[in-house]
Amino acid sequence: MDAQGRGRADDVDPADQWVLNPRTGEYELRLSPSAPESSVPGPRTEGPRAAGRRTTAPGREVPPQRRRRAEPEAPVPGRRGRRPEKKKSRGKRALLWTGGSMAFVVLVAGVGGYVYLKHLEGNVSTTDVGTAGSSSFKKDEAFNILIIGTDKRTGEGNEGYGDKGSVGHADTNILLHVAEDRSNATALSIPRDLIVDIPDCETVQEDGTKKVVPGTSGVRFNQSLGDHGRDAGCTMRTVAEATGIKPDHFMMADFNAVKTLTSAVGGVDVCVEHAVDDPKSHLKLPAGESTVKGEQALAFVRTRHAFGNEGDLDRIKVQQQFLGSLMRKMSSSDTLTSPTKLVKLAEAATEALTVDSAIGKVGTLKDMALELKKVPPKNITFTTVPVIDNPAEKIKATVVVNEAKGPQVFDMIKNDVSFTEVKKKEKQKQKKEDAAVAARLEGEKSEPGEVRVRVMNGGAPTGSAQEELSYLQTQAGVSKSENAGNAPADLAKTTLEYAPDQADQARALAEILGLSGAAMKPGESVTNSQGLPTMTLTLGKDFKGAGVKLDAKSIETPDLDKSTADQKQCAS
Repeated sequence: MDAQGRGRADDVDPADQWVLNPRTGEYELRLSPSAPESSVPGPRTEGPRAAGRRTTAPGREVPPQRRRRAEPEAPVPGRRGRRPEKKKSRGKRALLWTGGSMAFVVLVAGVGGYVYLKHLEGNVSTTDVGTAGSSSFKKDEAFNILIIGTDKRTGEGNEGYGDKGSVGHADTNILLHVAEDRSNATALSIPRDLIVDIPDCETVQEDGTKKVVPGTSGVRFNQSLGDHGRDAGCTMRTVAEATGIKPDHFMMADFNAVKTLTSAVGGVDVCVEHAVDDPKSHLKLPAGESTVKGEQALAFVRTRHAFGNEGDLDRIKVQQQFLGSLMRKMSSSDTLTSPTKLVKLAEAATEALTVDSAIGKVGTLKDMALELKKVPPKNITFTTVPVIDNPAEKIKATVVVNEAKGPQVFDMIKNDVSFTEVKKKEKQKQKKEDAAVAARLEGEKSEPGEVRVRVMNGGAPTGSAQEELSYLQTQAGVSKSENAGNAPADLAKTTLEYAPDQADQARALAEILGLSGAAMKPGESVTNSQGLPTMTLTLGKDFKGAGVKLDAKSIETPDLDKSTADQKQCAS
């Protein structure tokens, strides 16, 4: 994908196009005072070039440059250079963030009405990935987006980056998981040098025919894209094979995305502990804080010789810090209240982007953008697949999954468990419990010695059921409890099922364990080993350890190097 070969919106002054619609009371983007709607480009089509249009690449039409006014004119009644502050909360402004060597893809929803959004849709390239992803996007479910930054050289000034003649490998990769209740998200970086098995992959050719690219074992992850005609669907299948997490959709961009997007926002603030002068990437920065954009921003996220041990894992950390800073810049009032920046960002983002066919429509992109916007930056965790050096190599060049930590990380993402503490009030903003659910915790409570419960393991670490049982019997006074082994299926959240006449017992146990009303499941009792009715406690992925309350402020996670999007950090 050649972002440089596409038409730009820089020829247009977006601030001169915002007008007040007296019928709706909303500010809208006037595409042209006199021209018909067809002056706005629609989706890309194949065929001859239209007369009077500039063309920057075969099959790509760009509207002619709009002439600027030679002299200032009196403003049109109701026109503003920017939207009034009181309209800020009503504007449909949202962010999509992605790789492209850690580029941040921004889609502005609703900046100029349906016609303009169709124009933005025309900027986006799509790939049919078949069954590798989901066939649609659903707003009420958790979802996973695979973000791919390729090392393909396109456009001027990129000769120093990537492999010469590369078809575009999976150079930078992030699996973004967005929680069902939108209270949190996890951005899991996947090292390009991770050794994986690439499965057989069905790809759709340009003529519409399908071709199966044979899989291979024990190769670098970055070979899942580009080699032997593998497309992004192959990379999605490789992620599912390596982690057990199936991506629903993908977004892909190349080097130019970093340049265009950082320039569109006026630069991104970065920090380095020591002065940088890297002759290989041509990055020069003084110690402390700086603002980078364009070529300098690309050099910052691409350099491997300025930080840490000069390896790809250290570069990933720097890229995660860069992304966090870019997210803060994108959500700042300076950006969100500037029509000029919003339109430039919308153009730059969509021109840099390739997505799967299922999310290539304007309505779907808008819906996804608005869902992503709900996640608080402080609850967006950046981390990396836990790895160790490849033991099969004498000269260490690749890595493999750390089997002591990796499976738990993957399970947490699969089961929608947050890597950050999510306060109850934040969850309630997204998914409020009704009065009946809250009332489950209210009322009389039995004495611990009267509580009958069997404990099952439904996704917690091995041995958790026995450990929790020992705690209940020896420290909590719940003597009428027993181990019932493993549950039929794993659960993300711990649950307590009880019959209506056991509600007082359930409330007592909920207090001991720190269970929420949502975790209490009125239903039926079962018979214990003495033939007496008993409740069933099933420990889920959120189980934090014997005796640790589930509503405790701490969360037991693997020892990971992680950060959140709201943190300001200095690269070292």
